[in-house]
Amino acid sequence: MEISTAHSTFVIEHTYSYPPEKLYAAFSDPEKKRRWYGDRDSPSNSVFEMDFRVGGHERTVYHLGPNTPFPGIPLTNHTTFEDIVPNQRIVMSSTMIIGDHRMSSSLVTFEFLPLDGGTELRCTHQGAFYEGSDGPQMREAGWRGLLDRFGKELEQ
Repeated sequence: MEISTAHSTFVIEHTYSYPPEKLYAAFSDPEKKRRWYGDRDSPSNSVFEMDFRVGGHERTVYHLGPNTPFPGIPLTNHTTFEDIVPNQRIVMSSTMIIGDHRMSSSLVTFEFLPLDGGTELRCTHQGAFYEGSDGPQMREAGWRGLLDRFGKELEQ
């Protein structure tokens, strides 16, 4: 197998009709974040641990579903919170592993930009994708799906 690394940056912007504090709470409260980020399709077969502080860690593990290329294989994310400015910014670095294959390392910045009547959430993802990884297009699609779930959590 040829050793290679693909680098990519993408930005997702979405406007929500809630104040920055509500968006920030959905990221910083472990129970809220678990609902939109950690449980996925098999909550009984998943792990979600979160220590939300600068230098704190988050770990998610869930098993891929039957309609995926790797049914039953664990997908693990190890995350470190690099910077937190309440109601304004969260920066985290993470590594994604499927089974025992390290897929990627990423730096993800979430900015909560106040608007009249709401907040613009700006997600900037900078990634290094290793051989055999899902690649930037799949990762962007994954984040878009997660942010759809995030929007539904805000409605709670």
